[in-house]
Amino acid sequence: MSTKPRVGFIGVGLMGHDMAKNILKSGYELTIMGHKNRKPVADLVKRGATEAKTAAALAKASDVIFLCVSSSAQVEELVRGKSGIAAGAAKGTIVVDTSTSDPTSTLELAAELKAIGVKLIDAPLGRTPKEAEEGRLNTFVGSDAKTLKELRPLIETWAENIIHVGPLGNGHKIKLINNFIAMSYSAVWAEAYTACTKTGVDQQTLYDVVKAGGMYCGNFENMSKWVIGRDPKAHEFAIRNCLKDQRYFNNMIEASGMAAIVAPAVKQSYAMAVAKGDGERHMPMMSDVVGELNGIKFDK
Repeated sequence: MSTKPRVGFIGVGLMGHDMAKNILKSGYELTIMGHKNRKPVADLVKRGATEAKTAAALAKASDVIFLCVSSSAQVEELVRGKSGIAAGAAKGTIVVDTSTSDPTSTLELAAELKAIGVKLIDAPLGRTPKEAEEGRLNTFVGSDAKTLKELRPLIETWAENIIHVGPLGNGHKIKLINNFIAMSYSAVWAEAYTACTKTGVDQQTLYDVVKAGGMYCGNFENMSKWVIGRDPKAHEFAIRNCLKDQRYFNNMIEASGMAAIVAPAVKQSYAMAVAKGDGERHMPMMSDVVGELNGIKFDK
């Protein structure tokens, strides 16, 4: 693109608001689609964004469209709906799905959009809302090299590390694999901290031992910030979304024919928490969920 593309952004929530804000700060013309939480929408409009009433209207006003929503079901509706992206996008439009989505759905949508001259790439996110505000997210891009080169200056407005992971679909695949690792460890830390209390070991002792060894990592630190420090912002990612991601991951590996033992157990850990009514709590709060099942309250 010889000039700055017109940008559309759908999903201006916890991560998307600051991504969109950084796009605006970099001088791009931005159209956003309304959100049930009006505060981030109003803020972006105040900063110079235009609000569209439908995805089709947003698509008509955009050369590149970013999606940052919660599930493949939402992405599918935004693309295929009566007033969706496919109904309004011109030939040559590029759609970038930064959501954590089901790769099978991603590939199906890409084929449908290709038939009308619209390109889809996947660029799911790493890191947290803090890095989103700072313009320092990670993104794992599934795309041909030419399209990524074209979009790199735009993606760089909100991403510090742009990792090209191969063709379309690989972004969502590697994101699910990465989330499987992170969410598996969170489930393990939850049981480990519960085991401390059940067996009479101080939680701080576990923290000190892990911190001094090879298992220390940001995931453990976030869990500990909640268990020991009761920091509600330790990792703002809902347990219900953990379950969604683990369902996608299990579906993906099952379709590949892979045999797995740990993955189904991790999925069931989060399914148990959601069934218990804890889906809106954050991932580190799995410690409380497991504790409560064992008659333990971690509240300080």
